[in-house]
Amino acid sequence: MKRKALLKTLVSITLAAGILMTPAAQLYAATPTSGVAQALGRNLEKTLPATVTSTQLIRSAVGELADPQAAAQEEAPSAEIPGTELTESAAETAGANTEIQETAALLQEGEAAAAPATAEAAPAAETAQPETPAAEEAPAEAQAEAPAAPAQAPTASAGVIGNLSTILENTVAETPAAEAEAQPEESVEEEPVEIAGYTNIAIANVTDNLNIRSEAGEDASLAGKLPADAAAEILGVDGDWTRIRSGDVEGYVKSEFLLTGKPAQERAKELMTLTATVKGQGVNVREEPNTDCEVVDQVATGEEIPVLEDLGEWVKVEMDGEERYVKAEFVEVGEKLRDALTLSEARYGEGVSDVRVAVVDYATQFVGNPYVWGGTSLTNGADCSGFVMSIMSKYGVGLPHSSAAQANCGTRVGLDELKPGDLIFYGSGRRIGHVAIYIGNGQICHASNKRTGITVSNMYYRSPICATRVLG
Repeated sequence: MKRKALLKTLVSITLAAGILMTPAAQLYAATPTSGVAQALGRNLEKTLPATVTSTQLIRSAVGELADPQAAAQEEAPSAEIPGTELTESAAETAGANTEIQETAALLQEGEAAAAPATAEAAPAAETAQPETPAAEEAPAEAQAEAPAAPAQAPTASAGVIGNLSTILENTVAETPAAEAEAQPEESVEEEPVEIAGYTNIAIANVTDNLNIRSEAGEDASLAGKLPADAAAEILGVDGDWTRIRSGDVEGYVKSEFLLTGKPAQERAKELMTLTATVKGQGVNVREEPNTDCEVVDQVATGEEIPVLEDLGEWVKVEMDGEERYVKAEFVEVGEKLRDALTLSEARYGEGVSDVRVAVVDYATQFVGNPYVWGGTSLTNGADCSGFVMSIMSKYGVGLPHSSAAQANCGTRVGLDELKPGDLIFYGSGRRIGHVAIYIGNGQICHASNKRTGITVSNMYYRSPICATRVLG
C-alpha cells in the first residue's frame, strides 16, 4: 500500500471513529454498539489490503463488540500477519505506524473525556475487554507498542480501537518481508545473440584504425589493426583493455574505443554486407552470367568479393567498379562484417634502398582508411590509383589518376623481379582496372573496395596482368 493508501486508512479510521467521539448517551441512543463496530470494520476492510488474514482479524476485532458471546466461542487468529501487497519503504512504514498509534490514542482520549456521561455503559465494555482473544495472544512487542487504554472508564469502542491499531501496525510492519517472499526477483540471463559469426560482439568505435596490441599496454608490440566499424569477438577484459579476436588477429585494444552489448549488436546489423567468399581452388570472374563468355579475371581461395545480387546459379559481384559474375557453387554468400587486418612485417631482400622501405612504411600506415571512388585522400578516402598517386607523390614521383595510365609509367618488370615499392596491375582480361603497391613477402597494399577500404592482401588474390617500377 502506498502512502496515499495509508493516509486513506487513517481518514477511514477517523471518520468511523468520529461516531465514537459523540457523547455516549447520544451514541447509544442513535445506534447500538454493534452498529458502530460494524461501520468501523467495513471502512477498514475497504482500505486495508484485501488479504484473508487481515480481513479475518478486522472482523474478529469488531465482532467482539458486536456479539461478545459469539466472539468468545471462536478462537481468534494470531496477531502475526503474513504477506500483503504493500510495497512501502521501511521509513514510510515506521511513519505510518506512528500515525496510526497517535490517531488511536487521540480517539481513546476523546472517549475518556466522554466517560462520565456513560458510567452505566462502562461495565459492559470492561467485561468484554479481558475476553478479547486477539489481545491475549498478540506478541509481547505488539502489546508493548500498542497505545494503552485509559486507566479510568475504559469503553467498548476503546477496546476495538486498541485491537485495530495492533492489527494495522502488524499488517504494515510485516508487509515488505512477506512481499519479498511472495514476489522474488528473478534474474533472467539473455541468451547470446550470434551476429555474422560473433557471439559476444564488439565494434571498433573509431574514425580511422584501432591498434591491436600483443599485451594490455600501450608499450606492447603492434599485433594488427581494427578498422573503423570492424567487428571482433570479446574474449575478456583486463583493466582498461579488452582482449579480442578478429579474423586472424588476437590481442588487446583500449576498451573505451569499443561498442559492446546492445549498441554493438544494433550497429553490426547496420554494417553487415552481402559478400561472396571464394572456396575450392578459386573462381573465374566473367562479364556475363554464362560459361560461354570470356573469363576476365580469377580470384584466389579465401578472398571476399562484394555481392550486388544473388541470382541463384550465378552471383553478381562488384570488381573495379564494374559488374561481374561468378558461379554460385564456387563461392559462399553471406552477411559479413569487416575483420582486423594483419600487418606482417615486410621482409626486404639485399639491395633494397632506404626509399623503398620508407614507401612501404608510409603506405601501410593508412591501412583501414576508406575507399572512395575518384578520391585521392589517404585519410578521408581514395580509390586504387588515387592511393598510389598520393603515396608516390611524397617521394617525388608524379603519376596520373588512372590505373591504366599508371601501367604505362616507369619500366615493366616481371613478377619474379618485384621489389618493395613496385606497382602491380590487375584487370579484366588484358584491360587494366586496378593497381597496388608491392610491399614485399608476396603482399600488396592497395585501396581495394568500399567494404575493405585500404588493406593488405596477397599479391595473387587476383591474377596480376603486369608490374612496373617507378622508383629508381
